[in-house]
Amino acid sequence: MEYTTLGSTGIEVSRLCLGCMSFGDPEWREWVNGEAFGHELVERARELGINFFDTANMYSRGESERILGEALEGHREASVIATKVFFPMREDDPNSGGLSRKTIDQELSNSLDRLGVDTVDLYQTHRWDYDTPIEETLRALTDAVRRGQVRHVGASSMWAYQLAEALHTSDRLGLERFATMQNHYNLAYREEEREVLPLCEREGLGVVPWSPMARGYLTRPHEAYMSTKRAETDDYAQKHPYADNGGREINERVEELAADRGVSMAQIALSWLLHKEWVDAPIVGASKLEHLEDAVEALEIDLSESDLEYLEEPYGPVSVSGHE
Repeated sequence: MEYTTLGSTGIEVSRLCLGCMSFGDPEWREWVNGEAFGHELVERARELGINFFDTANMYSRGESERILGEALEGHREASVIATKVFFPMREDDPNSGGLSRKTIDQELSNSLDRLGVDTVDLYQTHRWDYDTPIEETLRALTDAVRRGQVRHVGASSMWAYQLAEALHTSDRLGLERFATMQNHYNLAYREEEREVLPLCEREGLGVVPWSPMARGYLTRPHEAYMSTKRAETDDYAQKHPYADNGGREINERVEELAADRGVSMAQIALSWLLHKEWVDAPIVGASKLEHLEDAVEALEIDLSESDLEYLEEPYGPVSVSGHE
């Protein structure tokens, strides 16, 4: 395993972050695995040197957090735990979602209880809250840091002007600054390169991309992917423009290069992301243990400049996706 400093936090994290959406309650989403798999996956991740784990309160309605906390028992101090807040947790409680002070205070407390920790290393806003002034959100997050419940705060998918507004508000009012950006970024979706990633680089934010393999689209040929359970049942995968404006040709080139190298398509797609200097640690999900093991092996793949150019060349602008 390789390690890097997460943005300007000083925290050393593995170059791969284990995304914990794939385990929890199968009734939440059909492709989610149960508790036993979650324990096995986290244990294997630790054996492979991964110390960075990302979850969210809304994943399986809190079950992902609970399982992660149990799986890390006895190893929590050696782990870097990240979770998120924004999406509603209870249909009958409008204050269980959003980024108001009330929501942040109560949902952070619930997340800490499920994780079994007093402090979470990275607490992230899962999306932008158009109904709450960013100043109120940042004040609530700053108070959480001062209470010792949170070490660092981070953001997830938003427009560059929103991130700039948040950073300026923090600087102007002396509030906690977003230290990381968890955004939608992969070989088939590169719109973040236009504004958000250069802004993160300039401001020293750590970058932990979600969906590094395009929700599975870059892990198998186009036709084979379209017949998978996730492609058929995951509304989010269906919404993203992965196959648009050069996407299918990118998929074919990933397949071609993987065959030439004798590795998997997923490893090529992940290696491409690891070659990007502004990326600290892609968030890798896994529905099987071997998926995680393959991801770790991608760290050893060296792509040349011509390889990178060949993979990137077909890409054309697509609609912005992932902010909703």
